[in-house]
Amino acid sequence: MIGPMSSRRVHVAATLIVLALAGPAAALGHSPDPQLGSSVWNQDQVVPWAYRTGQVPPAWMTAAIEAAAAGSNATRASRAATFAKVSSSNSRIAYGEPTGCSSLGIACFSRSAPTLFSMWFRANGWIFDWGRLSWCQGPGGFVNGCFDVENVALDEFGHVLGLGHHVNLPNQSDYLDAVVQTASRARPAAGWNAHVYGRCDTARLQLIYDRPTASSPFSTCLAIPTATTISSSATSIWLGDGVRFTATLKTTTSSANKALAGDAIAGRTVILQRRVPGTTTWTSIAAMPATSLGIYELVVSPTVTNDWRASFTPTGEGLLASSSTVVQVSVGGCSRSPCSMRVQGSPSLGIQ
Repeated sequence: MIGPMSSRRVHVAATLIVLALAGPAAALGHSPDPQLGSSVWNQDQVVPWAYRTGQVPPAWMTAAIEAAAAGSNATRASRAATFAKVSSSNSRIAYGEPTGCSSLGIACFSRSAPTLFSMWFRANGWIFDWGRLSWCQGPGGFVNGCFDVENVALDEFGHVLGLGHHVNLPNQSDYLDAVVQTASRARPAAGWNAHVYGRCDTARLQLIYDRPTASSPFSTCLAIPTATTISSSATSIWLGDGVRFTATLKTTTSSANKALAGDAIAGRTVILQRRVPGTTTWTSIAAMPATSLGIYELVVSPTVTNDWRASFTPTGEGLLASSSTVVQVSVGGCSRSPCSMRVQGSPSLGIQ
């Protein structure tokens, strides 16, 4: 059985510990990782790195480190920086002594975004007060009690991007929400070999760097308020005429939304609804097809005066529902003969 300190990992060099303590308050469980410090990389910045001369890891470790860098790039779900291995760089990854780690650290890092970073890994077999360090990819193989290099390296790359340690619920039931943790888990504990960022890792990366595109999903670890608006091409029409309703869907501009503030939200379902003036019951008419980023439109031919609004209800992502203010469209008598309800082209609806 692994001793209580065997799954501990101190990630942060002494200078960064001070920075982290001076940063924002820790997040609650089931919320985004805290942001580590204030310095960040540029959106989509490519950060080159190389192994430190004289401290190049053994081949079994380099493969896992490089897989972790690729995993960070592939699962960041944001416009965070990406990592690229090159032959020479001021950003370096090293194996063995000397390290920048504390006496408890099996791996650690330092960074000076958006310029460079350093990362260190303790040597396989390093003696701690809890026992001997065993890397799962090392000569001893995947035995219980070993630490997965790729998992630990992904944690460190997350720190380099600006992620602090996720704050878990007291019972640790949300441990799998994040890879960036205060304590790494040794094999075979749940999460010991997680090779992709968790939802609360990507939530913070989205808050720092924004989403990749307007149609990209928001992490389910978020609860971002949205704003839906509506306008109509006319507020008074003759019976048989059509009216075009245009809705916009964005995140609110609250500073709490950080890089996600004011984002257009594309590729969702926005519903056009109506009600009889003076009543409170809304009837859903149809989904409004998207016409451009965050813009949704539908043409209808009302036959009676109604109130109209656009409504958005998210599914499976970290957004909050919203509905627009109300626009009333009055319908008058016939302006031409024959007087009949007409569909105004596609997409459009004749509305009784």
